[in-house]
Amino acid sequence: MDLGLKGKRALVTGSTAGIGLAIAKQLAAEGATVWINGRTQERVDAALKQIAGDVHGIAADLSTAEGTPKLFAELPQVDVLVNNLGIFETKPFLEIDDAEWMRFLDTNVLSGVRITRQYLPGMLERKWGRVLFVSSESGVQIPPEMVHYGVTKAAQIALARGIAETIPASGVTVNSLLPGPTESEGVTAMVQKIAKEKCISAEEVEKSFIAEARPSSLIKRFATVEEVAAMAVYLCSEQASGTTGSPVRVDGGVVKSAW
Repeated sequence: MDLGLKGKRALVTGSTAGIGLAIAKQLAAEGATVWINGRTQERVDAALKQIAGDVHGIAADLSTAEGTPKLFAELPQVDVLVNNLGIFETKPFLEIDDAEWMRFLDTNVLSGVRITRQYLPGMLERKWGRVLFVSSESGVQIPPEMVHYGVTKAAQIALARGIAETIPASGVTVNSLLPGPTESEGVTAMVQKIAKEKCISAEEVEKSFIAEARPSSLIKRFATVEEVAAMAVYLCSEQASGTTGSPVRVDGGVVKSAW
């Protein structure tokens, strides 16, 4: 299937590792001109070496309003925007202070608001564009071990739908992607830390997490970043023109609801 991405300009935020890097790789493989982003030039340069194709990098901290001008100056227009930048951390609700709430909201939600607000007008003018928010199944089933994360992921789902409502019949689609537990860089590091603390293997930690924290999983394992990226790239394609305002799950069956 030709996804119609050849020559399209694509930006993937937070893409020096994990799901973001996998999405950037697959977009480049489809012939898109891809810009990756990370907070440091060192991380960006390392990621660029892992991607074949027409790929560029911009080092900028997009979790703050002060970090966006460099991005906008270097990349004034895009056709495809993947708002992947995000953070997560397990922490009891009563220990999450206001500063931590604001850090999560700034990084996971407001970064996407600012960047979409910048690039959406050009997409509307050209009558073609794709905006994708990488949310999570945690936005539907708020995890008790990280309520703040779940709330920001729920906000992304609502944000994508809300933006899509404002631009009907425009040729621009706006969707949210809901991965389940995934073997990203952050998750792998967390698993390895727990394995070391408990003196067990990483495989045992994964199996225990699925059984105890995500027992509704139908694949009974973490998804790979490539599996998540495949769905993301489809939603960014010409072929996905009939899907907009939608939360699309690639969660391994974790969420039990019918939609």
